[in-house]
Amino acid sequence: MEGRAVAKFVRMSARKARLVIDQIRGRPVNAAYAVLQFSKRGAAEAIDKALRSAVANARQKASQEGEFLDVDELVVRAAFVNEGPTLKRWRAAAMGRAVPIRKRTSHITIVVGTKDGQQRKEG
Repeated sequence: MEGRAVAKFVRMSARKARLVIDQIRGRPVNAAYAVLQFSKRGAAEAIDKALRSAVANARQKASQEGEFLDVDELVVRAAFVNEGPTLKRWRAAAMGRAVPIRKRTSHITIVVGTKDGQQRKEG
């Protein structure tokens, strides 16, 4: 069983978010929660929200199929950050000129699943 969550248009550059996402890739979900909780990076909050959504999606998918899902067995299978659209703004500069400001966005994707990919039937 696996769950997937995508947080789109997060107002943070993909480069900064990748520093945090690299720390949780391949870890058990509980260990990933701990890493994100104590991270000083600003991206940790958005990534934590996406991770919790992926776990909730996996639980919901398992309950719809009538299977038992132990959250402690979930692992972050895939986690990556792609660039979103860039908002382009202008700032006044000296001598009547303007300089561009690029407000970058990113798309965060997290996939969680069981380590072996097998589930037990409830019953």
